[in-house]
Amino acid sequence: MDDQELDRMDLCHTKYYALLKQRRFLSPIGENPQRILDLGCGTGIWCVEVADDYPGAQVVGVDIAPTQPQWVPPNCQFELDDIEQNWTWKSDSADFIFSRDLILSIRNFPRLIDQAYRHLKPGGWVEFQCYTGLLHCDDGTLSEESTFRNWANLTKTACERFGTPVDDPTRFKQWFEERGFECVTEEVYKMPCTPWAKDQRLKLIGAWEQHNLMNHLEGMTMRLFQKSLGWTEEEILVISAMLRKELRDLGVHAYWPYYVVYARKPMRPTGQ
Repeated sequence: MDDQELDRMDLCHTKYYALLKQRRFLSPIGENPQRILDLGCGTGIWCVEVADDYPGAQVVGVDIAPTQPQWVPPNCQFELDDIEQNWTWKSDSADFIFSRDLILSIRNFPRLIDQAYRHLKPGGWVEFQCYTGLLHCDDGTLSEESTFRNWANLTKTACERFGTPVDDPTRFKQWFEERGFECVTEEVYKMPCTPWAKDQRLKLIGAWEQHNLMNHLEGMTMRLFQKSLGWTEEEILVISAMLRKELRDLGVHAYWPYYVVYARKPMRPTGQ
């Protein structure tokens, strides 16, 4: 979690805000939530902005790494903890539980969702946002033999071996429904990998994602490929250089699906 990685996370925050058309979340939480949790809050930038938007709410960000700022709104705080362990917060206490980009960090999403259900107030909302590492292209401009396609497939295999599949977000909706949430809604956005889109907003998002990929390939790939696939550092540097070359080709219209899934905890039946 060096400065380069923290800058990357803040850039991703800006990218997702633009992708959702200047919305931080989609859940209809109302105007007066009392307690909001951000699971895996990273640099804490989402928490700070939501605390400013909802001054009457207590906004709590939790992460396993102490990378959050010290100067924050008075209604914002951060806790250092592992969200995959048992939560110590009071049950039925949160109005809104949010998470973003927990891909590659969680090995048991159904258990995490179960804990979110227990800690939400009846009528409270949960929302998971996450891109998938499943590379898409709708017009055939991405060759099956391309380095980009090969790199994405290798990443998928490596993550499956680690127990953190890159397609977990495609199952969020099913897991929410199985746990008993209601009003489960799934929205999928196309996040361009480079600035190939004609739409100016999507073009800018693609430029940010191109920057993200080209400047952080080794950080995203080195440990993963070495530990899971047995690759050498030299092999990883070679495929990274080849991929950077391909990412400059705006004739390739590749994108990542970005999943937003939100749902409500049912109200208790009358008399309970």
